[in-house]
Amino acid sequence: MNRFEIIGGKRLHGELVPQGAKNEALQIVCAVLLTAERCVIHNVPDIVDVNKLIDLLGALGVKVENLGKGSWAFQADDVNVDFLISEEFKTRGAALRGSVMIVGPLLARFGRGYIPKPGGDKIGRRRLDTHFIGFQNLGATFDFDGVENFYKVEAKELRGTYMLLDEASVTGTANIIMAAVLAKGTTTIFNAACEPYIQQLCKMLNSMGAKISGVGSNLLSIEGVRELGGCEHRMLPDMIEIGSFIGLAAMTQSHIRIKDTGYDHLGMIPDVFRRLGIEIHRDGDDIVIPEQESYTINKYIDGSILTVADAPWPGFTPDLLSIVLVVATQANGSVLIHQKMFESRLFFVDKLIDMGAQIILCDPHRATIIGINRKYKLRGIKMTSPDIRAGVSLLIAALSADGISVIDNIEQIDRGYQNIDTRLKSIGAQIRRF
Repeated sequence: MNRFEIIGGKRLHGELVPQGAKNEALQIVCAVLLTAERCVIHNVPDIVDVNKLIDLLGALGVKVENLGKGSWAFQADDVNVDFLISEEFKTRGAALRGSVMIVGPLLARFGRGYIPKPGGDKIGRRRLDTHFIGFQNLGATFDFDGVENFYKVEAKELRGTYMLLDEASVTGTANIIMAAVLAKGTTTIFNAACEPYIQQLCKMLNSMGAKISGVGSNLLSIEGVRELGGCEHRMLPDMIEIGSFIGLAAMTQSHIRIKDTGYDHLGMIPDVFRRLGIEIHRDGDDIVIPEQESYTINKYIDGSILTVADAPWPGFTPDLLSIVLVVATQANGSVLIHQKMFESRLFFVDKLIDMGAQIILCDPHRATIIGINRKYKLRGIKMTSPDIRAGVSLLIAALSADGISVIDNIEQIDRGYQNIDTRLKSIGAQIRRF
């Protein structure tokens, strides 16, 4: 098990360039399975989850070529569909949450898609019903082997239909879109997720010859086509990493410029941090966070406590609530964090309480943070990263704390953040990897 040792309390200064978007990459990389022609993808993040998915495609028979500097070429002209029933596939697929995204493309092109129960963060229930109900709506048969924890969908032919999704699932929407682009007839998806990463997927598929309209809304119309061609696609910067860097700057009282942020795709993220009192300046496509001695949390106009809650896009992303929570510990004022989607994601606050934060965990979904306004710093402790986002939140807390902190299980952080220690050291952080 690897670990970070952090000497906190240091102000940082410099520029950070966000990596390509992890959540977009998991969709885009799987979409190459929809065509036998060559696809070139740029700005792919060099992180564990994406690299595992690329390796999985290679094991399926996809020709994979690393073009350097985050660019990859894929050609799925000789896919070994029988690999899906192998023990190797079951082991590889179970180790990766994003592996579920191969099912829609494989079903659409080859008539069958199998997947073991995916792994990933232990943040509560992450059901897959939306995916498989969508495939069934398109005419596929579904089977789940509860002993083997193995999902199967098969169809001789997919047919377009109208469907109302039971939840605006981002991965569910993406998977259904990828199945529907090769279905016969027209598919209408209502209550579709409309995140920028879904928009990017639709943009890429349309460039390959798909006919998707309504992109950016929660009502998508997909006219099926017989086949798709190759493409060249560039992924957006990772909005979660950008939000993490904003929180880092605030907590460490640092002057940081975040380069090439794709600002127009960030939605509510800058404004939510502004409500915490953080100064955020836009400079072209960059974000500049100046040094701040203190920051005061806004209240509602009637004087009541601010609530920050997650919601489907264009609401605030749940992946940044952990960062907002940590930032609030050093603010002037109080805030209620309401994590609606995942019932285990706030349990990491016990480590922050051990560091000196004043937090009341109301229930699995809500926490009240009483900001201490930098009256005293958090103190360094030894802790373990439970998942990607909590791990980075603890890293940010450690960088602002007095003394030495040790974070175990940093493999979780590496799943979502590219060379995070090296990049933070470039702006003055004292962090070592063991």
